Amino acid sequence: MKASRIALFTLVVLLFVAEVQVSKAVTCSPVQLSACVSAITSSTPPSNLCCSKIKEQKPCLCQYLKNPNLKKFVDSPNARRVANTCGTPFPRC
Repeated sequence: MKASRIALFTLVVLLFVAEVQVSKAVTCSPVQLSACVSAITSSTPPSNLCCSKIKEQKPCLCQYLKNPNLKKFVDSPNARRVANTCGTPFPRC
């Protein structure tokens, strides 16, 4: 009986998490990465806000790399360092 309750609880939690992930669409906005400017332009470590924004905007990075105005910032060695520090390696586009 206890095992079935745990299984049911686990299923409910998984369904809830899946619903949250499906309903949370990413709006691509490079302005969201402004929290990372100081970390990208200097050697300071990225803030928690910066890391969360990079993770949020990860699906958009290939789009940003295709934009000549954004590519020089997004594709810089420091930007890649910040992304790696945040645990979000760059995608292969």
